[in-house]
Amino acid sequence: MDRIRINGRLGRALIALTVIAAGLGAGFHLAGGEPGASAASALVWSDEFDGAAGTGPDAAKWKHDTGGHGWGNDELQNYTDGTGNAALDGDGNLVITARRESSGGREHSSARLLTAGKFSRTYGRFEARIKLPKGQGIWPAFWMLGDSASAWPERGEIDIMENVGKDPNRAHGTIHGPGYSGGGASGGSVLHDAPLGDAFHTYAIDWSPDLIVWYLDGVEFSRKTPADIGGNRWVFDKPFFMILNVAVGGRWPGNPDGSTQFPQTMVIDYVRVYESGGGSGEDPVQETPPVTEPPPAEEIPPAEEIPPAEEIPPAEEIPPAEEIPPVEEEPQGVALTGMQSGRCIDVPGGQSRDGLPLQIWDCLRNDAQRWTFTPDGTVTALGKCLDVAGGDPANGTTIQLADCNGTGWQQFVLSEAGDLVNRAANRCVDVRDFHTTAGAKLQLWDCAGTANQKWVVR
Repeated sequence: MDRIRINGRLGRALIALTVIAAGLGAGFHLAGGEPGASAASALVWSDEFDGAAGTGPDAAKWKHDTGGHGWGNDELQNYTDGTGNAALDGDGNLVITARRESSGGREHSSARLLTAGKFSRTYGRFEARIKLPKGQGIWPAFWMLGDSASAWPERGEIDIMENVGKDPNRAHGTIHGPGYSGGGASGGSVLHDAPLGDAFHTYAIDWSPDLIVWYLDGVEFSRKTPADIGGNRWVFDKPFFMILNVAVGGRWPGNPDGSTQFPQTMVIDYVRVYESGGGSGEDPVQETPPVTEPPPAEEIPPAEEIPPAEEIPPAEEIPPAEEIPPVEEEPQGVALTGMQSGRCIDVPGGQSRDGLPLQIWDCLRNDAQRWTFTPDGTVTALGKCLDVAGGDPANGTTIQLADCNGTGWQQFVLSEAGDLVNRAANRCVDVRDFHTTAGAKLQLWDCAGTANQKWVVR
């Protein structure tokens, strides 16, 4: 493949134009092929996807998300852990394949791989070289989530690259957090002169304290700082893990139509994480730290200015350890507040009892309303789990507190749209009969987008 190296004066000019475009809120247009790799520092993690054709991704580096519950976005695929959807090709690539086939009650299958529990990191350069799939309704992504028990968007999300098939030349880079998520997220985009699925391209971010910069093929196209999120809280100061996936359908890309051809593949040459990086295509300038001169002798205070020993308080004036107040630990968990009622999901009476129906109540910020989203998908309070009673997927089934049992009936996803979706049933947590009064009970119901099914993290 022919490559164009962008460096020197041209590279700086392109970057300057990019910053201007990002500041104006406009997408940036990038022409030409894939340039050489930009300068970066020490490599701290990578997967080059070397291995025999047909083998799965390295289990020491990746795990699979599975299921076909729509993922809060009305997606159509069932994610599997089979090599039919994610496998090495024997030529140094990982291939994620979306297929039109019956899978898990869905008409499409695909794969979603993540490094959660295996690798996460705060700050650095995160980069992948990818050839994207094509077609209406196809939605590939290389992105990151905060490695914490907090709910989305409190945990934070960094989209290094998203593309939707109806806009094949454009790559998006976005951040989501509390108060700036979903349609209100803060992001930018870059428009290439050819469909991104025609060739390999390099997608990267440089992430440092209070700054995230996006690159396509080594050229900056967007940057975000705390000043860009409208006074909301910047949550990008903790470890994040990486995700690769190809979704089919959804509210943003729309569904496949007669023009969409299957199977569709996302081919990943490598994923690399560096200590830090630079996207200009030039070697970073190493600055020599200034030498601090020692103070001259006359600036050193004479001995008589040092207080005599009798001015140091005697030991009995130093408070004993028991008089020093202990440091209070920050309580864990978040409140889940109904957008219709303004009330919180609550364990009645704060009773940690198996089978106790849940309700909404005035938000008190106590343990009965403090919920923790765990890495295994469960949502816990008082040592027990949010649960679909009896594992019954029918509309109207009670949402209760129950002993944690590891089943899909206790796995929930809080979507970008504010839907709290049970993975096994693919239905939403709903306040019965649209009640807003304290004590109204919760149930399982078809996700309808109504206000009594919308929840926000407080």
